[in-house]
Amino acid sequence: MFTPQCRCIVVVGAQWGDEGKGKLVDVLAEGADLVVRYQGGANAGHTVVVGDEQFILQQIPSGILHPGPRCVVGNGVVLDPETFFIELDHLATKGIDTRGRIQVSDRAHLVLPYHKLLDQAREKSQNIGTTGRGIGPTYEDKYGRRGVRVGDLRTPGTAMKLVATGVERANALLEMLGASTRADLTAHQELLGRLGPRLVGLATDTGLVIHRALQAGRRVLLEGAQGALLDVDHGNYTFVNSSNTTAGGAAVGAGIGPMAIQGVLGVVKAYTTRVGNGPLPSGADAQVDAMLRKLGGEFGAVTGRARRCGWFDAVVARYSARVNGLSHLAVTKLDVLDTFPELPVCIGYRIDGEPTDQLPSDVGMLDRIEPVYRTMPGWQASTAGARRLEDLPREARAYLDLLAELVGVPIRYVSVGTRRDQIITVE
Repeated sequence: MFTPQCRCIVVVGAQWGDEGKGKLVDVLAEGADLVVRYQGGANAGHTVVVGDEQFILQQIPSGILHPGPRCVVGNGVVLDPETFFIELDHLATKGIDTRGRIQVSDRAHLVLPYHKLLDQAREKSQNIGTTGRGIGPTYEDKYGRRGVRVGDLRTPGTAMKLVATGVERANALLEMLGASTRADLTAHQELLGRLGPRLVGLATDTGLVIHRALQAGRRVLLEGAQGALLDVDHGNYTFVNSSNTTAGGAAVGAGIGPMAIQGVLGVVKAYTTRVGNGPLPSGADAQVDAMLRKLGGEFGAVTGRARRCGWFDAVVARYSARVNGLSHLAVTKLDVLDTFPELPVCIGYRIDGEPTDQLPSDVGMLDRIEPVYRTMPGWQASTAGARRLEDLPREARAYLDLLAELVGVPIRYVSVGTRRDQIITVE
């Protein structure tokens, strides 16, 4: 997708996350100079398979697996310093050279142990389906103007005062929530004393780094986490993430102007999945749900939680195309559908008997949806070896044509397996 006219691309999930963004970022990163994570935290796991090795990247951009690109953790990310360095050190044991290739925004907020305790305590009563990794409480502190930023670590005394205040406040909230656990100030001080200097060594004004790269004609790839239907503004509220997961959040979370973005690649599975609670209008019956989960390995890369599975929902994908301004689609896991004789595609809804082709904002209405399907014939042949569109069975090409028509966005990539080379580029 990189061209002289398109040097800054955003990769976003166009469903409920877990669409396979990591693989697409890995594929595109080969042609990128800079790969930037712009939102989310350690609750997002991007899976990339290189040869026989599988990498699950939670906070480090997926471009790190290529030797060329520099990788940036942007200001919109909430950074868990402990898991960040565990991940970084693990890459080194696998022979991935990260020296001088990772920079972290000094404006990024820190996920601290007390955020995780609050997240876990609240989940017991709210039952949203969070991972309990402290992401929501950290964003709350950020917007409440009481967060701790990476740049604060440059002045250890200031950082420790902020953390002491955060621990005190968290413990008061934990007591109100009826939780038995409490945050330990000494443990927080030890954590920052141990990891703070190392993190400060990576900290910089990453927005300026990205701006200068674009000014110099470099190719920049912006990597999102989760999916559009989990966006705090545009997702199925309240079953949403705590950040803006749509393409509009990329400029804010990377520290660049919106006019710098020249292309938006939306990633969708050839079917639909969702982890955690919340609506899934095109959810399949128990037998098909279990079959898709088994064939697609539909378990969270970070949490191991089973994903709910269903048929492709064109209403959701079309909505994502609108709120993200998608220029192209990437369809992943087409091979998972290889054995199905028929493939229903959700083309619209009925709500209380009334037809609609739009996604309602009211979660209560989503619970009353009756999906309207159009059934396509399956191809019942392996697609794993296809490397050109012409290599796919006729029925598979017809299925992809229908998806592109319903969503209103051309397909640029089709993934037919987990490996790097199992990708079709549609010219």
